[in-house]
Amino acid sequence: MLQVDVSKQLGEFSIEASFASEGRVTGLFGASGAGKTSLINIIAGLLRPDRGIITLDGDTLDDSAAHTHIPVHRRRIGYVFQDARLFPHLDVRQNLDYGRRMNHLAEDPAARKRVIDLLDIGNLMDRRPGRLSGGERHRVALGRALLSQPRLLLLDEPLGSLDEGRKEEILPYLVRLRDEAGIPMVYVSHDATEMRQLATQVVMLRRGRVAAFGGTEVLPTALSPA
Repeated sequence: MLQVDVSKQLGEFSIEASFASEGRVTGLFGASGAGKTSLINIIAGLLRPDRGIITLDGDTLDDSAAHTHIPVHRRRIGYVFQDARLFPHLDVRQNLDYGRRMNHLAEDPAARKRVIDLLDIGNLMDRRPGRLSGGERHRVALGRALLSQPRLLLLDEPLGSLDEGRKEEILPYLVRLRDEAGIPMVYVSHDATEMRQLATQVVMLRRGRVAAFGGTEVLPTALSPA
């Protein structure tokens, strides 16, 4: 379970968010400027909340009252950014191995094969990112995050930079991750169609506040301004 009850002042913008999710995919949904990326960065540990608490499966990641803030590298949280952020000088095989090595994890050939098969990237191993399509880069970024053995996977608008064809290419892999990988995810998007296909619980953000929380039925048919 992911429990979040935090506040954060960011210039003239502020976040006040409280929810508890047991969903396989918790969607953070809202228009641009609603505070989605700021909130996911707080969960990741990249931003420290001014007040509040974050727990994951009973472990405290942040607790302002107790002056607790677990650093990013100790949270065991994978983060996939909108722009994939692969290392251009490394081939796919080396990019995939980066998370494992940075976390000082032993090699696990069986787990590696499962991830490669799940994302269908076995034929890309010797390529560098510059020779990959947008969809392929995102699948490799997902694989790198999974091979770091996270207990939570954060995805910040992973389809936001892709055209419709590439979105249709990668969405089935995200659904497979949800159904087969066994790792809870927090998925950020402003696209209600994506949310309906992927999310099992939805946190709707508006101007830094939780406007609604529940199943995909809380999603609007048309997005109102944030």
